[in-house]
Amino acid sequence: MKLFCGLVLGAGILALAAVNPQLKQVNTVYILAMSGGMDQFLANQLTAAGVFQVVTDPKNADAIITDRLGESFETKLTELYPPPPPPAPPKPPAEDDKKANDKKGGLDIGAGAGAQRVNAGARGKGNLFIVDRKSRNVLWSIFEPPKDTTPGELSKTAEKVVKRLKLDLSDKKQPSE
Repeated sequence: MKLFCGLVLGAGILALAAVNPQLKQVNTVYILAMSGGMDQFLANQLTAAGVFQVVTDPKNADAIITDRLGESFETKLTELYPPPPPPAPPKPPAEDDKKANDKKGGLDIGAGAGAQRVNAGARGKGNLFIVDRKSRNVLWSIFEPPKDTTPGELSKTAEKVVKRLKLDLSDKKQPSE
């Protein structure tokens, strides 16, 4: 019985550690500016390792790499990928339809009315996220803070991030940390 419980627990942990299958669909990434110039070191390591093609035009990217989420990130995404223009307004209803609508009355409140988002404030130093461009879902994330902001340390940190990403994409069993 103990063996069975251990196997079930182990399988559950492995299922939680599984990489989002959508991450394997990503071929091109656009990297947003990051503190300390980490975006430059990350672009260098991603290119050298051949994990993703780094693009300079966000419209050619499958995913975005960023070091923060929240309102400022959402604003940036809307700036990079503006929504389509709204459809033309419908024709005004005929007089009979207008009377029928007046009888319905009531107040229509949207599903998101009153919803508030938590603002993380400052950048989460060491957090990196890969976000799907279309769905805006986080496909992968890691916490790997650099020890300092020297170029050598930022390069080492970017190298660690890319090695972990490459390992996660490879389907190989990951060593326990």
